[in-house]
Amino acid sequence: MSTANQPSTNPPANLHGGLPDRYLTPEDLVTMFSLPSVETVYQWRRKRIGPPGFRVGKHVRFDPAAVARWVAEQSALEAA
Repeated sequence: MSTANQPSTNPPANLHGGLPDRYLTPEDLVTMFSLPSVETVYQWRRKRIGPPGFRVGKHVRFDPAAVARWVAEQSALEAA
């Protein structure tokens, strides 16, 4: 009997197919960028000038890959 088409018995292993280990919180961005407060992150979202985020219920989360792309874009703008 082949097990190639059967799901993994380890549920967390199923989530690693292209998803990050952990999505970032606004507090993580404050720490990463030495921002004054989480209000800065929320202002960025309102003005649509910060890294793209998404809601999970009432919480805002950020994909680490999207944050990395945003940082690269900001660096490219500064270099231009």
